[in-house]
Amino acid sequence: MSEHGADSHVVIIGASLAGTRTAQGLRTYGHAGRITLIGAEDELPYDRPPLSKELLRSDWSDESVAGVRLITEAEIAELDIDLRLGVAANGLDTESRTVSLADGTSIAYDRLVIATGAGARPSPWTPPSGVLQLRTLADSRAIAARLARQEHVVVVGGGFIGTEIAAAAIGFGCPVTVVDPVPEPMTRLVGAEIAGALVDLHHANGAVTRFGVGVTDIRGEAGDLTVVLDDGSELAASAAIVGIGSVANTGWLDGSGLTLANGVLTDPYLRAIGAEDVYAIGDVARWPHPGHGIDIRAEHWTNASDQARYVAAAITQGASAAFDSADYVWSDQYAWKVHSVGRRDPAGSSIVVGDLAADGRVAVIHADADGIACGAVTVNWVRALNQVRRLLAVGRPADAIVEELGLRAA
Repeated sequence: MSEHGADSHVVIIGASLAGTRTAQGLRTYGHAGRITLIGAEDELPYDRPPLSKELLRSDWSDESVAGVRLITEAEIAELDIDLRLGVAANGLDTESRTVSLADGTSIAYDRLVIATGAGARPSPWTPPSGVLQLRTLADSRAIAARLARQEHVVVVGGGFIGTEIAAAAIGFGCPVTVVDPVPEPMTRLVGAEIAGALVDLHHANGAVTRFGVGVTDIRGEAGDLTVVLDDGSELAASAAIVGIGSVANTGWLDGSGLTLANGVLTDPYLRAIGAEDVYAIGDVARWPHPGHGIDIRAEHWTNASDQARYVAAAITQGASAAFDSADYVWSDQYAWKVHSVGRRDPAGSSIVVGDLAADGRVAVIHADADGIACGAVTVNWVRALNQVRRLLAVGRPADAIVEELGLRAA
């Protein structure tokens, strides 16, 4: 890797969490050169998790929107960051070290950080109106406006985003049906041990679930939609909110020479394969995960933040160790707080501690094939989560973690 010194120009493409935290981290670690942060949206950088959580349920006042901003104009000026909003990157030439922009201009870099994230997987059903998806601040505002009508909503997709939107819709007073082709979609999120309890939670709050059934068509228009299912049944809805996964934002990198495969492929140091002095981080990066033993692309807030900090340090000080992920994600399901850390080993086992029905809280500790703890899921149990995260870092056996927590397996 070439060295450019403290006066090098770092260009960051993508002004969401990963990109913004990289710019801030560069200054924290002493980078004195130019920093240019480029974002496709004409919005000051903002945090995305609140879009399906507290912001979706808020009054959309200036104060509530300001609360999700990642950085203020005053902080941008203080850090001497050249922030360019409302202009997307549409090409990369690694030979000349330039990025071309949608406004017809180009910008040269010494170091490039790709942080363009991922977009919502496009809905295959496109009636004239009424189908909504969530990825941006504008999307969240549009969904909130629709939910305020208190009319029937069909949510397509039973992942965390879909179920969080369903919970918000229930809070608005909307009748809600959640559809997913997987018979037990919650299992892929939290495991079989507590998936049923989460489904029961949605039912208890009034949501209807149609799991194991796919959508074949959505027709009509906003206020009068028909959602057609593959079992021949139909659902009437005012709006359909589609959350069927994401697609890494790499189209602008076609022909760049980078290795693109469900994201930008990197080495263990988050350096993009196929170019010098180019990094990829956040939702767009696919890197060799030391715990999983394969290349993964992780769409977690903590992962994006950690990778931003890592790359900022690598650019200013060099990197002596490969990046290792915390693998931490959380979700709000009505009043329940669901947290997941680490991973589940298919060859391992899990220990359930606590009882949701009796105590209102539970933890599932995952062990690998050798009995060493490798992950956990907790519901409404922050104390257990914090202790498990600390103990996972030192490679404790799962049984020992349960004992240290002072818990008895259910």
